[in-house]
Amino acid sequence: MQTVRIVSKADANGSLSLQIQLGKPEAEYEVLVVVQPREASHSPSDVEKNGWPSDYFEQTYGSIQDETFGRHPQGELPRSVEVE
Repeated sequence: MQTVRIVSKADANGSLSLQIQLGKPEAEYEVLVVVQPREASHSPSDVEKNGWPSDYFEQTYGSIQDETFGRHPQGELPRSVEVE
């Protein structure tokens, strides 16, 4: 089973059309659709509350194209005190 979450807007007639690529032509699927209206006001996400634009991480993830870029060794953490 695969869950697909889509936020979409109805057209001028109040209809909503979905097209979902599943990768298996002519295969038969059972589909369950749950329609839930979104709230009219946009409440800021946790990302926005922390000062980042809403799509910042989606836009920047994997954006470093330099193959020589790497994470340097971080060293060892000191041993913690053992509690009896």
